[in-house]
Amino acid sequence: MTTPPKKPIIPVKRTALLAGPTGLVGGKLLRLLLEAPEYGRVYALSRRPLPFDHARLANRILRLETARTALKGLRVDDAFCCLGSTRAAAGSDAERRRVDLDLVLTFAETALACGAQRLIVISSAGADPLSPRPNLATKGELERRLRELACPALDILRPGLLLGWREQPRPAELLGAALSPLVNPLLRGRHAVWRSISASQVAQAMLAAARSRRRGAYVYSGLALKALANQ
Repeated sequence: MTTPPKKPIIPVKRTALLAGPTGLVGGKLLRLLLEAPEYGRVYALSRRPLPFDHARLANRILRLETARTALKGLRVDDAFCCLGSTRAAAGSDAERRRVDLDLVLTFAETALACGAQRLIVISSAGADPLSPRPNLATKGELERRLRELACPALDILRPGLLLGWREQPRPAELLGAALSPLVNPLLRGRHAVWRSISASQVAQAMLAAARSRRRGAYVYSGLALKALANQ
């Protein structure tokens, strides 16, 4: 009597939820997620339609303030947040705080309501709720409140100056890109967290964090962030 051959085990594809797919890091991460074999579906949230289509892409056009209601019934595994602004782009510290804190928390809460088991969020080098700099204080408060959500897995990435091409270049980033080969080697020890890093590396680090499958809360900055990107 012959034993019937075993049926191959087909891995279950994961579902990703992405906020900020048109940004510097988000655009690069979206491409990585669409190419990653473990994801069968990528839900990208944007206010305007994305300029391309893909068999795995589901572009949801909405304002993040309405995401909890608009995405009711959706089920996801991993949530990636690439939201962020500058004071110049936002127009005021209050509006920047609305984007960097309120909208990020809205996205995180929406993702958890959709069943996400992992949140991966971009913060900033120097994030500290007690910082005298409003943007760093906001990022520090964001990190604290994200931990309070008690997500099974939380990965917080704290990049320094982001390098990459934008449609609307930022003077500080252009200057940073020019000086980074000279400045980065000088930033050592506790100052290494301020090293500039390419948007591509941050996107790679976000995907690597998702692939780690580690539980608990982790913070990556400086050399640890670059090491994660190279995994």
